[in-house]
Amino acid sequence: MHNSRHIVRTGFALTTLLSAAVCWAQAPYPVKPVRVIVPFPPGAGVDIVTRIVTPKFSEALSQSFVVDNRAGAGGIIGTEIAARAPADGYNLYMGGSTMITAPLTNKVNFSARDFAPISRIASVPFILVVHPSMPVKSLAELVALARTKPGAINYASTGNWTTPHLTTELFMRAAKINMVHVPYKGSAPALTDLLGGHVSIFFCNMLSATPHVSSNRLRALAVSSAQRSPVTPKVPTVAESGYPNFETVTWFGLMTPSGTPEDIINRLRTEAGKIVRRADVSEQFASQGGTAMLDKDAGEFAAYIKLESDRWGKIFTALGARVQ
Repeated sequence: MHNSRHIVRTGFALTTLLSAAVCWAQAPYPVKPVRVIVPFPPGAGVDIVTRIVTPKFSEALSQSFVVDNRAGAGGIIGTEIAARAPADGYNLYMGGSTMITAPLTNKVNFSARDFAPISRIASVPFILVVHPSMPVKSLAELVALARTKPGAINYASTGNWTTPHLTTELFMRAAKINMVHVPYKGSAPALTDLLGGHVSIFFCNMLSATPHVSSNRLRALAVSSAQRSPVTPKVPTVAESGYPNFETVTWFGLMTPSGTPEDIINRLRTEAGKIVRRADVSEQFASQGGTAMLDKDAGEFAAYIKLESDRWGKIFTALGARVQ
Protein backbone atom coordinates (compact mmCIF):
# COMPACT_ATOMS: atom_id res chain seq x y z
CA MET A 1 0.00 0.00 0.00
CA HIS A 2 2.80 2.37 0.89
CA ASN A 3 4.57 1.66 -2.38
CA SER A 4 1.34 2.23 -4.31
CA ARG A 5 0.86 5.65 -2.69
CA HIS A 6 4.51 6.49 -3.47
CA ILE A 7 4.05 5.51 -7.11
CA VAL A 8 0.89 7.60 -7.36
CA ARG A 9 2.61 10.63 -5.82
CA THR A 10 5.64 10.21 -8.11
CA GLY A 11 3.42 9.88 -11.16
CA PHE A 12 1.47 12.97 -10.15
CA ALA A 13 4.71 14.94 -9.71
CA LEU A 14 6.01 13.86 -13.11
CA THR A 15 2.70 14.77 -14.72
CA THR A 16 2.83 18.19 -13.08
CA LEU A 17 6.39 18.78 -14.31
CA LEU A 18 5.50 17.68 -17.82
CA SER A 19 2.45 19.92 -17.84
CA ALA A 20 4.58 22.84 -16.67
CA ALA A 21 7.13 22.10 -19.39
CA VAL A 22 4.41 22.02 -22.05
CA CYS A 23 2.96 25.31 -20.79
CA TRP A 24 6.47 26.81 -20.77
CA ALA A 25 7.08 25.64 -24.34
CA GLN A 26 3.73 27.02 -25.51
CA ALA A 27 4.11 30.37 -23.73
CA PRO A 28 4.81 33.37 -25.97
CA TYR A 29 8.54 34.05 -26.44
CA PRO A 30 10.34 35.20 -24.36
CA VAL A 31 9.41 33.75 -20.97
CA LYS A 32 12.73 34.47 -19.25
CA PRO A 33 15.62 36.97 -19.58
CA VAL A 34 17.50 36.97 -22.88
CA ARG A 35 21.31 37.18 -22.92
CA VAL A 36 22.96 39.31 -25.61
CA ILE A 37 26.65 38.41 -25.90
CA VAL A 38 28.97 41.26 -26.90
CA PRO A 39 32.51 40.13 -27.83
CA PHE A 40 34.21 43.37 -26.74
CA PRO A 41 34.38 45.29 -23.44
CA PRO A 42 32.07 48.10 -22.33
CA GLY A 43 32.65 51.29 -24.30
CA ALA A 44 33.38 49.54 -27.59
CA GLY A 45 31.28 50.53 -30.60
CA VAL A 46 29.40 47.23 -30.61
CA ASP A 47 28.71 47.64 -26.90
CA ILE A 48 27.36 51.15 -27.40
CA VAL A 49 25.03 49.97 -30.17
CA THR A 50 23.86 47.01 -28.09
CA ARG A 51 23.08 49.17 -25.07
CA ILE A 52 21.04 51.54 -27.24
CA VAL A 53 18.77 48.80 -28.61
CA THR A 54 18.49 46.24 -25.79
CA PRO A 55 16.21 48.43 -23.62
CA LYS A 56 13.91 48.76 -26.65
CA PHE A 57 13.74 44.97 -27.01
CA SER A 58 12.97 44.69 -23.29
CA GLU A 59 10.20 47.26 -23.66
CA ALA A 60 8.70 45.65 -26.76
CA LEU A 61 8.83 42.03 -25.54
CA SER A 62 8.21 42.64 -21.80
CA GLN A 63 11.32 40.72 -20.79
CA SER A 64 14.88 41.65 -19.78
CA PHE A 65 17.54 41.67 -22.51
CA VAL A 66 20.84 41.52 -20.62
CA VAL A 67 24.16 42.58 -22.15
CA ASP A 68 26.94 40.07 -21.46
CA ASN A 69 30.40 41.45 -22.35
CA ARG A 70 32.83 38.62 -23.18
CA ALA A 71 35.97 40.41 -24.36
CA GLY A 72 39.32 39.00 -25.41
CA ALA A 73 41.44 37.94 -28.38
CA GLY A 74 40.05 40.60 -30.69
CA GLY A 75 36.46 39.43 -30.24
CA ILE A 76 37.24 35.74 -30.73
CA ILE A 77 36.49 34.64 -27.16
CA GLY A 78 33.00 36.14 -27.06
CA THR A 79 32.21 34.90 -30.55
CA GLU A 80 33.22 31.33 -29.65
CA ILE A 81 31.04 31.49 -26.53
CA ALA A 82 28.10 32.69 -28.62
CA ALA A 83 28.62 29.98 -31.24
CA ARG A 84 28.50 27.25 -28.55
CA ALA A 85 25.50 28.69 -26.68
CA PRO A 86 22.15 26.84 -26.72
CA ALA A 87 20.09 27.64 -29.83
CA ASP A 88 16.97 28.40 -27.81
CA GLY A 89 16.41 32.09 -28.49
CA TYR A 90 17.73 33.09 -25.09
CA ASN A 91 21.33 33.49 -26.27
CA LEU A 92 21.82 36.25 -28.82
CA TYR A 93 25.03 37.69 -30.26
CA MET A 94 25.70 41.23 -31.41
CA GLY A 95 28.41 40.58 -33.94
CA GLY A 96 30.18 42.21 -36.82
CA SER A 97 33.25 41.79 -38.96
CA THR A 98 35.07 39.68 -36.34
CA MET A 99 32.85 36.73 -37.19
CA ILE A 100 34.13 37.00 -40.77
CA THR A 101 37.73 38.16 -40.41
CA ALA A 102 38.92 36.07 -37.46
CA PRO A 103 38.62 32.67 -39.19
CA LEU A 104 40.75 33.98 -42.07
CA THR A 105 43.87 34.37 -39.91
CA ASN A 106 43.25 32.44 -36.69
CA LYS A 107 42.42 28.88 -35.74
CA VAL A 108 39.01 29.47 -34.20
CA ASN A 109 36.09 27.27 -33.17
CA PHE A 110 33.44 29.08 -35.19
CA SER A 111 32.49 30.23 -38.65
CA ALA A 112 29.69 32.32 -40.12
CA ARG A 113 27.70 29.08 -40.59
CA ASP A 114 27.43 28.76 -36.79
CA PHE A 115 25.15 31.80 -36.65
CA ALA A 116 21.66 32.52 -37.91
CA PRO A 117 21.40 36.20 -38.93
CA ILE A 118 18.50 38.12 -37.42
CA SER A 119 18.99 41.72 -38.51
CA ARG A 120 21.68 44.29 -39.13
CA ILE A 121 21.46 47.14 -36.64
CA ALA A 122 24.03 49.83 -37.47
CA SER A 123 26.93 50.80 -39.70
CA VAL A 124 29.80 52.91 -38.35
CA PRO A 125 32.83 54.40 -40.11
CA PHE A 126 36.27 54.65 -38.56
CA ILE A 127 37.88 57.95 -37.72
CA LEU A 128 41.65 58.36 -37.56
CA VAL A 129 42.42 60.13 -34.30
CA VAL A 130 45.75 61.22 -32.82
CA HIS A 131 46.88 62.54 -29.47
CA PRO A 132 47.01 66.37 -29.49
CA SER A 133 50.75 66.24 -28.80
CA MET A 134 51.32 64.67 -32.23
CA PRO A 135 52.78 67.38 -34.51
CA VAL A 136 50.34 66.64 -37.34
CA LYS A 137 47.06 68.26 -38.32
CA SER A 138 46.29 66.39 -41.53
CA LEU A 139 46.70 62.97 -43.08
CA ALA A 140 49.40 64.35 -45.39
CA GLU A 141 51.40 65.58 -42.40
CA LEU A 142 51.05 62.21 -40.66
CA VAL A 143 52.32 60.40 -43.75
CA ALA A 144 55.23 62.81 -44.10
CA LEU A 145 56.18 62.29 -40.44
CA ALA A 146 55.90 58.50 -40.73
CA ARG A 147 58.18 58.51 -43.77
CA THR A 148 60.87 60.43 -41.91
CA LYS A 149 60.56 58.09 -38.91
CA PRO A 150 59.79 54.60 -40.23
CA GLY A 151 58.77 52.24 -37.42
CA ALA A 152 58.81 55.01 -34.80
CA ILE A 153 55.07 55.75 -34.72
CA ASN A 154 52.82 53.20 -33.01
CA TYR A 155 49.14 52.68 -33.66
CA ALA A 156 46.39 51.09 -31.61
CA SER A 157 43.83 48.51 -32.68
CA THR A 158 41.11 46.44 -31.02
CA GLY A 159 43.10 43.25 -31.58
CA ASN A 160 44.97 41.34 -34.27
CA TRP A 161 43.14 41.34 -37.61
CA THR A 162 40.13 43.21 -36.31
CA THR A 163 38.77 45.84 -38.68
CA PRO A 164 40.68 48.76 -37.05
CA HIS A 165 43.90 46.73 -37.51
CA LEU A 166 43.00 45.90 -41.11
CA THR A 167 41.99 49.49 -41.87
CA THR A 168 45.37 50.74 -40.64
CA GLU A 169 47.23 48.03 -42.58
CA LEU A 170 45.36 49.00 -45.75
CA PHE A 171 46.17 52.65 -45.17
CA MET A 172 49.87 51.97 -44.54
CA ARG A 173 49.97 49.93 -47.75
CA ALA A 174 48.32 52.75 -49.71
CA ALA A 175 50.55 55.44 -48.16
CA LYS A 176 53.72 53.33 -48.30
CA ILE A 177 54.57 53.90 -44.65
CA ASN A 178 55.49 51.65 -41.72
CA MET A 179 54.09 52.01 -38.21
CA VAL A 180 54.14 49.65 -35.21
CA HIS A 181 50.98 47.78 -34.24
CA VAL A 182 49.83 47.76 -30.58
CA PRO A 183 46.73 45.53 -30.16
CA TYR A 184 44.21 46.01 -27.33
CA LYS A 185 41.14 44.09 -26.13
CA GLY A 186 38.76 46.74 -27.39
CA SER A 187 38.36 50.39 -28.33
CA ALA A 188 37.88 51.56 -24.73
CA PRO A 189 41.32 50.44 -23.45
CA ALA A 190 42.92 51.56 -26.72
CA LEU A 191 41.40 55.02 -26.35
CA THR A 192 42.54 55.18 -22.72
CA ASP A 193 46.14 54.66 -23.78
CA LEU A 194 45.79 57.05 -26.71
CA LEU A 195 44.42 59.75 -24.39
CA GLY A 196 47.36 59.07 -22.08
CA GLY A 197 49.84 59.45 -24.92
CA HIS A 198 51.04 55.84 -24.76
CA VAL A 199 50.14 55.22 -28.41
CA SER A 200 50.11 57.78 -31.22
CA ILE A 201 47.16 57.06 -33.52
CA PHE A 202 44.04 54.92 -33.77
CA PHE A 203 41.52 54.18 -36.54
CA CYS A 204 38.65 54.00 -34.05
CA ASN A 205 34.94 53.50 -34.66
CA MET A 206 33.19 56.84 -34.52
CA LEU A 207 30.77 55.83 -31.77
CA SER A 208 33.63 55.43 -29.31
CA ALA A 209 35.86 58.27 -30.56
CA THR A 210 33.41 61.11 -31.25
CA PRO A 211 33.04 62.30 -27.61
CA HIS A 212 36.82 62.71 -27.33
CA VAL A 213 37.01 64.58 -30.63
CA SER A 214 34.17 66.89 -29.58
CA SER A 215 35.95 67.68 -26.31
CA ASN A 216 39.26 68.32 -28.17
CA ARG A 217 41.00 65.59 -26.20
CA LEU A 218 41.83 63.91 -29.51
CA ARG A 219 42.47 65.35 -32.97
CA ALA A 220 40.68 63.84 -35.97
CA LEU A 221 42.55 63.61 -39.27
CA ALA A 222 40.24 61.62 -41.54
CA VAL A 223 37.23 59.30 -41.72
CA SER A 224 37.26 55.95 -43.52
CA SER A 225 33.82 56.17 -45.13
CA ALA A 226 33.15 57.21 -48.73
CA GLN A 227 31.52 60.46 -47.59
CA ARG A 228 32.25 62.81 -44.71
CA SER A 229 30.36 62.21 -41.51
CA PRO A 230 27.66 64.74 -40.55
CA VAL A 231 29.01 64.55 -37.00
CA THR A 232 32.46 65.79 -38.08
CA PRO A 233 31.76 67.67 -41.33
CA LYS A 234 35.14 69.42 -41.36
CA VAL A 235 37.08 66.16 -41.20
CA PRO A 236 37.91 64.91 -44.72
CA THR A 237 37.68 61.31 -45.87
CA VAL A 238 40.81 59.25 -46.45
CA ALA A 239 39.88 59.20 -50.14
CA GLU A 240 39.68 63.01 -50.24
CA SER A 241 43.09 63.18 -48.59
CA GLY A 242 44.84 61.56 -51.53
CA TYR A 243 43.90 57.86 -51.41
CA PRO A 244 41.08 57.33 -53.94
CA ASN A 245 38.60 54.49 -53.38
CA PHE A 246 39.73 53.98 -49.79
CA GLU A 247 36.70 52.93 -47.77
CA THR A 248 36.15 50.72 -44.75
CA VAL A 249 33.30 50.69 -42.25
CA THR A 250 32.32 48.41 -39.43
CA TRP A 251 28.83 47.02 -38.94
CA PHE A 252 26.92 45.45 -36.10
CA GLY A 253 24.14 42.91 -36.44
CA LEU A 254 22.02 40.76 -34.16
CA MET A 255 22.45 36.99 -34.57
CA THR A 256 21.70 33.77 -32.76
CA PRO A 257 23.29 30.30 -32.80
CA SER A 258 22.27 28.26 -35.84
CA GLY A 259 19.34 25.97 -35.09
CA THR A 260 17.31 28.55 -33.21
CA PRO A 261 13.60 28.09 -34.07
CA GLU A 262 12.54 30.16 -37.08
CA ASP A 263 9.50 31.59 -35.30
CA ILE A 264 11.78 33.11 -32.64
CA ILE A 265 14.17 34.50 -35.27
CA ASN A 266 11.24 36.01 -37.16
CA ARG A 267 9.85 37.57 -33.98
CA LEU A 268 13.21 39.14 -33.16
CA ARG A 269 13.69 40.32 -36.75
CA THR A 270 10.29 42.01 -36.72
CA GLU A 271 11.05 43.81 -33.46
CA ALA A 272 14.56 44.78 -34.64
CA GLY A 273 13.03 46.40 -37.72
CA LYS A 274 10.65 48.41 -35.56
CA ILE A 275 13.47 49.46 -33.23
CA VAL A 276 15.92 50.73 -35.88
CA ARG A 277 13.04 52.68 -37.48
CA ARG A 278 12.47 54.57 -34.22
CA ALA A 279 13.51 58.20 -34.51
CA ASP A 280 15.11 58.23 -31.06
CA VAL A 281 17.28 55.21 -31.92
CA SER A 282 18.43 56.46 -35.34
CA GLU A 283 19.11 59.88 -33.81
CA GLN A 284 21.27 58.31 -31.09
CA PHE A 285 23.28 56.47 -33.73
CA ALA A 286 23.58 59.54 -35.96
CA SER A 287 24.64 61.86 -33.13
CA GLN A 288 27.72 59.69 -32.61
CA GLY A 289 28.53 58.95 -36.23
CA GLY A 290 26.57 55.75 -36.83
CA THR A 291 23.81 54.90 -39.30
CA ALA A 292 20.82 52.69 -38.51
CA MET A 293 20.54 49.72 -40.88
CA LEU A 294 17.37 47.97 -41.99
CA ASP A 295 17.11 44.69 -43.88
CA LYS A 296 14.26 44.43 -46.39
CA ASP A 297 13.79 40.70 -45.86
CA ALA A 298 15.21 37.61 -44.16
CA GLY A 299 17.81 36.97 -46.85
CA GLU A 300 19.35 40.43 -47.07
CA PHE A 301 21.51 40.12 -43.94
CA ALA A 302 22.73 36.67 -45.04
CA ALA A 303 23.61 38.08 -48.48
CA TYR A 304 25.49 40.96 -46.84
CA ILE A 305 27.53 38.53 -44.72
CA LYS A 306 28.46 36.63 -47.90
CA LEU A 307 29.45 39.87 -49.61
CA GLU A 308 31.59 40.91 -46.63
CA SER A 309 33.23 37.47 -46.48
CA ASP A 310 34.26 37.73 -50.13
CA ARG A 311 35.50 41.31 -49.73
CA TRP A 312 37.61 40.67 -46.64
CA GLY A 313 38.94 37.45 -48.13
CA LYS A 314 40.35 39.44 -51.06
CA ILE A 315 41.81 42.02 -48.67
CA PHE A 316 43.56 39.33 -46.63
CA THR A 317 44.99 37.84 -49.80
CA ALA A 318 46.25 41.26 -50.90
CA LEU A 319 47.87 41.84 -47.50
CA GLY A 320 49.48 38.39 -47.55
CA ALA A 321 47.83 37.40 -44.26
CA ARG A 322 48.08 33.78 -43.15
CA VAL A 323 46.34 31.59 -40.58
CA GLN A 324 48.35 31.73 -37.36
